[in-house]
Amino acid sequence: QKLLLKNAHVPVIMNTYFSQKVLLSEHSETREKTYGLTKMLIRKNVISLAQTFRLDDLDDELHQESSDNQVACAPQIHNNCDSKQHPLAWSAVNDSLLEMVESQGAVGWREAQVRVVIQRVYCLPAREGYRSHVQGNKPLCATPIINSDPPNVRLCLLVQDAYGMFSEVQLQSLSSADDIEQYCRRWEGKFCCLAGMKILQRTTRGRALGLFSLIDSLWPPVEPVKVPGQSQDSEMMTTNLPPPSFCYILTVQSGEIHVEVDEEEQISNLYQPPAVHGLKEILQIDGCNERCSFWARVLYLRLQTKHSVPINQREIWLFVTDSTLQNVVHIIPKVVAVSVAASCVLSMEITEALSVASRLVFFKDALWGNGRIICVERTVLLLQKPLLYSAAGADLSELTGPVRLDELDSTTQANSVCAVRGTVVGVNESTAFSWPTCDRCGNGKLELCRQDRGLLYCNQCSEVVISPVLKMQLEIFLSCPSRSQSTVKVKVWHEMSFRLFVLINMLLSLQSYEVQSVLGKEVGLLNCYVHSVTSHPNCVALEEIVLL
Repeated sequence: QKLLLKNAHVPVIMNTYFSQKVLLSEHSETREKTYGLTKMLIRKNVISLAQTFRLDDLDDELHQESSDNQVACAPQIHNNCDSKQHPLAWSAVNDSLLEMVESQGAVGWREAQVRVVIQRVYCLPAREGYRSHVQGNKPLCATPIINSDPPNVRLCLLVQDAYGMFSEVQLQSLSSADDIEQYCRRWEGKFCCLAGMKILQRTTRGRALGLFSLIDSLWPPVEPVKVPGQSQDSEMMTTNLPPPSFCYILTVQSGEIHVEVDEEEQISNLYQPPAVHGLKEILQIDGCNERCSFWARVLYLRLQTKHSVPINQREIWLFVTDSTLQNVVHIIPKVVAVSVAASCVLSMEITEALSVASRLVFFKDALWGNGRIICVERTVLLLQKPLLYSAAGADLSELTGPVRLDELDSTTQANSVCAVRGTVVGVNESTAFSWPTCDRCGNGKLELCRQDRGLLYCNQCSEVVISPVLKMQLEIFLSCPSRSQSTVKVKVWHEMSFRLFVLINMLLSLQSYEVQSVLGKEVGLLNCYVHSVTSHPNCVALEEIVLL
């Protein structure tokens, strides 16, 4: 704040955690009201910087460091005393994050606690990345990108005090996010007391868009909150407040118990559970960077294939649907792509479940904007619905019957899935190839057996592969009535037993097989991933896929 003082020619710059301007009016009545307001401001003790940083006296500082059991008291309670003389100093509980920051300073507070409500529980990636390794389109178990010895994720809480102010609390580091669902169920909506915190950063809306998009989804408060600088009477509490413009990032000080969650207490009235919507409703939201929560079935997943991007920084695309999309008539797509950014922490339970079969997944606090749904930092993916959520009339009925994909037409876009049918008009023989895979685990990198060079060996199973499954890739060109002006190129995959492959090769060599024998064949509904859609030339590149 820039202060222009009376009878002073030099302006004063005041650095402060928080300031409230009180403008005096020329009218005496307004002046009296304003003066009355200033008397209700929260009482603060004047604390010198020397006292805040414990620089009062060098001898006292050395004496304090030599005593293991002595802890400096909270300045606003008592000065120049230790905790033994005032055993209630530690039990003093505040309800204002801002007042704690103002009174205790940035170096951290030890002798007082602040009572807050846990609005969200999530994991953030630590400095070392944490990502699920994916080969091709089949996810494996979640593994750290680097050495697994150091922790890779940090458990975090988004808390709110009685004045509506938010703060992100970064707790201990974890080796994985496997327990995040348990923490969400036990802690969200409960009161907790924070102690031993220190300030990592005071961040603003412009520097932390992701954090404030989550805060905005929880604003305005569902219950009236207290107003700083005013009395604590119920008539002085309000919900008509501007959204927060800053937020403190807090962390724990090592070697202490910092967070005490009262799991037995009832859910706070200030808690806002995730508002669940149907995918159809989300796709019709006009805003940008809006947080959304939904319950959807994952049909197919795919790793971003840009080789210039390190594997731990690549996106994973989940193609999902729900009853609100399956029941509409060609206005919006029946399946939508959800981008999972590398910054979104996935638990091993999620990655393992999606590697086995199609699953219903709860997407909590995903980001919607510019026609895309993105899972970013502070987005949580769960296999179970939360204990508390608000549906607000959304259709959350389960899917019944087989899942349908949109058929290829003029509205089909790249990076989507569709069903295609047509007539084979060409085959690209130069791109055809085949390779053997393990019939047990599907491993496509088989080696020759050292003992018997005529057999194949699988390193993943550590066994000889007696009956390998041969996979073949072939590019065909289709004529599709739904896209008659475009060249439709489809990369198709086939699996067959090794013996059948040998027999077919013998027949082909004996009968001088020609490509013309497959031309004109009708292709039924193939499930395909759309690689690209171009207008010059007018071409659609597809790849046959197998849904989960």
